Amino acid sequence: MFACWPALPLLIALVSAAALAPALLRALQSAGHTRANFRQRPLPFPFGVLSLAASLLALIPLMLLQRLASTQLFHPEVLPVALYALGVLALGLIDDTLAPPQDAEGARAPRGWRGHGAAVVRGELSTGTLKAAGSLGLALLAMSYLGLSEGRWLLAAAVLVLSTNVFNLLDLRPGRATKVFVLLGAGLTLGAMNLRPLWALGLFAAPALVAGVYDLRERAMIGDTGANLLGALAGLWLVLTLSGTGQLIALALLLVITVYGELRSISALVERTPGLRELDSWGRPS
Repeated sequence: MFACWPALPLLIALVSAAALAPALLRALQSAGHTRANFRQRPLPFPFGVLSLAASLLALIPLMLLQRLASTQLFHPEVLPVALYALGVLALGLIDDTLAPPQDAEGARAPRGWRGHGAAVVRGELSTGTLKAAGSLGLALLAMSYLGLSEGRWLLAAAVLVLSTNVFNLLDLRPGRATKVFVLLGAGLTLGAMNLRPLWALGLFAAPALVAGVYDLRERAMIGDTGANLLGALAGLWLVLTLSGTGQLIALALLLVITVYGELRSISALVERTPGLRELDSWGRPS
């Protein structure tokens, strides 16, 4: 008998993340892996590694169960999802560990496409440029497993890369990126009335949400490791849910947000917009 339990990866990954989170929090704190948040409070960082550890740990019972009990747990889309998610986690971790927040003169490290582009021209190692180029390569490879036409393949890869970058731009206040991810996922699921993308993303989405709760409560910072994963999963959710026309619209919106974030402050926009300001601050400690 061949059973199918598509929600099990999400549930086991959720339990794995919840169990690992307190120990990881203590380990980062005791090892001195902290960074000041926007209130200048030193917090364990980068807590986004919880998603990497919890998802890989969850694979042990999941793969044993699937193989030994003849139980189908994963949708075929899990291969490109895992490929892109794990790669983006690695790129985000490189950025978090190798990119100092300030240089020797006290100036901020390069930010945005212009800043990273200028760093490359100067012959400096820009982890942001490495992350952008690496994300593009990963997106092209991951989307090649979906059997898309050339045009749809390039479109899907572009959606993934821009979504990954946009969530990095959003991660300037505790829990902001996580809230946008939840709202986007809820909208896509209700609009399409389809849970299949959620099950395909569940192995990584569940730990990302657990890490996001700690980030929202200002007990840790997810860093680029966590924010990039949320962006990657959001992009994958868009690709797995929307038609070609829908993806074109999503790409245009992502491009607008990217350009705005390059030229203006998203946080300032949120602060002066009623409704957005209240939603953005909801759940944070006072």
